[in-house]
Amino acid sequence: MSNAKGILYIVATPIGNLDDFSPRAIEILKSVDLIASEDTRHSQHLLNHYSIRNTLTSLHEHNELKKSEKLLNHLIQGQSIAVISDAGTPLINDPGFSMVRLAMDSNIKIVPIPGPCALITALSASGLSTDRFRFEGFPPRNQAARQNRFQELLNSRETLIFYESSHRICRCLDDLQKIFPPERKITLARELTKTFETIVYSTIGGIVEENMANPYMQKGEFVILVEGRQISEENDTISPENERILRILLIECSLKKAVQLCSQITGARKKPLYKRALEIEQAEKINA
Repeated sequence: MSNAKGILYIVATPIGNLDDFSPRAIEILKSVDLIASEDTRHSQHLLNHYSIRNTLTSLHEHNELKKSEKLLNHLIQGQSIAVISDAGTPLINDPGFSMVRLAMDSNIKIVPIPGPCALITALSASGLSTDRFRFEGFPPRNQAARQNRFQELLNSRETLIFYESSHRICRCLDDLQKIFPPERKITLARELTKTFETIVYSTIGGIVEENMANPYMQKGEFVILVEGRQISEENDTISPENERILRILLIECSLKKAVQLCSQITGARKKPLYKRALEIEQAEKINA
C-alpha cells in the first residue's frame, strides 16, 4: 500500500467566457479524485461543457473550516483534489485559504493552475498604473464604514481595486465621490469577458452621472479601479475632511502642533496644512 500523499491543485476557472479555460486546467479536473467547488450547481455547468465527469463536493465560506479538515484526510490518504471557485482564481476573495494552509502544514504538495482573475483582467485594460496596485476586495456594506475605509485609502499612491455588486454599485460610487478628489481617474469594468462587457473610463467627479445615465451599468458584476494619489495633487489645496480635522486640532493645540498631528492622522503634507492653518487663524482674528 502506497504512503504517498495526494496533490492539492488550485485551479482558476473562467470569469465569463468559457473559452478562456486552459487545456491544462481541463485535464487536471478530469484526472483528480475530487473537485472541491464553491457552488456545485454552478460548477456543474462548466464541467458539462467540457465533458468532465468527476465528483464534486462543496467548499464555501459557511463550511470551509470543517470541510477543509475532511478534505485534508483525503489528501493524506493519497487522493488528489482540485479546488475551484465560481469564477476566476480561488482564494482571491473566494474560499480556499483554510484548505491551502492545512495542506501546507501537512506537507501536501500544492500546485497552482493559473488562469482568469477579474482584478488582473480589469487592471490590464484600466489605463491606470500597473506597477503598484492594492486589491481591497468588496468595500464594507455599511455606508459609514465604507466611507471611513475610502478615507483611509485617500492618500494611497497605488492603484486601488475593488469588487462590487449590482446592489451596491451606485452607493459605492457615490461614497467614492464624497471622499476622493473629483479629478482623480477611475475605471469601471462590468461583466468582464461576457457578452455585455463594458469598461468605462472617467473621473471621480463624473462617474456617478455616467453610471446613472446607463441603466445597464447598474447590473452585473463590477471591478472598480481608482487612480492612486498623484504628485499633481500635492499642491496648496487640502480636502474638506482634512480641513475639518485641522480646525478641531487648532481649538486644542498650537498651530504648529495642530499641523503636525493633522499630517500624521491624514497623511497630508505639512506645507499646505500650515498655510491653511494660518488662513484660519487670521480669519478668526478678523471676525473676533
